[in-house]
This record gives sequence, C-alpha cells and structure tokens, in this order.
Amino acid sequence: MASFKVNGVERTLDVEPEMPLLWALRDELGLTGTKFGCGIASCGACTVHVNGMAVRSCVTPVSTVEGQEITTIEGLAMVAAGANPSAPALTAVQQAWIDHQVPQCGYCQAGMIMAVSALLASNPNPTVAEVDSSITNVCRCGSYPRVRNAIRSLTA
Repeated sequence: MASFKVNGVERTLDVEPEMPLLWALRDELGLTGTKFGCGIASCGACTVHVNGMAVRSCVTPVSTVEGQEITTIEGLAMVAAGANPSAPALTAVQQAWIDHQVPQCGYCQAGMIMAVSALLASNPNPTVAEVDSSITNVCRCGSYPRVRNAIRSLTA
C-alpha cells in the first residue's frame, strides 16, 4: 500500500513499493497528463512536483513518496490557487506557454511546465544560466527559444 496526497486529495493505492510513480499516476489514478518519454529520467516528460520540487516520476518508486504531496499537470492550477475557488484556471506559466505559442507537438510540455513552475517557485528571477542548468527537459521539436521567451516574460 502507498499513501500520498495527489493534487490536494489523499490517495491510498495497493501497488508494489517499487512501482514508478509515473505508472501509479497514469495507470492507477488515470492522471495521463504526465507522460512517459524515456524511462531513465533523462527527457523530463514525466516531471511532477513532490513537495513543490520537480521530480522525474519514471524512476521514482512510490515507496519514496509515501506521505508526500504530489502535484501533476492536471492539478497545477488548482494546487497553486489553494482554497481560492475564483482563482484562474491556468497558472502564470501555463498562460505564458499559450501567449508565446510554446508547444509544437506538445508531448514534452506538461513536464516542461512542471519543471519551469518548480524553478520559478524557488527562484522567481533566474538568470539565463540558471534556467539552462535547471530546465533539462528534452523537446524533440526544438521549442527551446519559445520556452526561454515564455520564462523571460514571467521574470521581466
């Protein structure tokens, strides 16, 4: 059994302790916004927040997140809004993604948004070098200039 909070809701799953968090989220809870990309924590498509920190869920066993708070792309705006029901449906990062037309195929975008959201929560005004060293998600379409523009619009 594994118990943790996902997008503000307590969850208990009857799964093997070594099951990757990615598969618990997707297969057991139906939260398919978190994507499988590489399975070795290299691409970042599976990025979620664990207690506010960006974590690659494809290599994170559920046993290591016992009692922790997990946020997925589905819950990002809801968790960011807290108890405020009149809060916007999108976070500032998600809106910047739309405004700067970041996605192309879109496959990496949930993980990229989660990584950028965690970075900006801990460092609201990162340098270009800090962005480059922190956001290591892979985008096969090459939307990196748009990602940087979106981030700059949030820190300017």
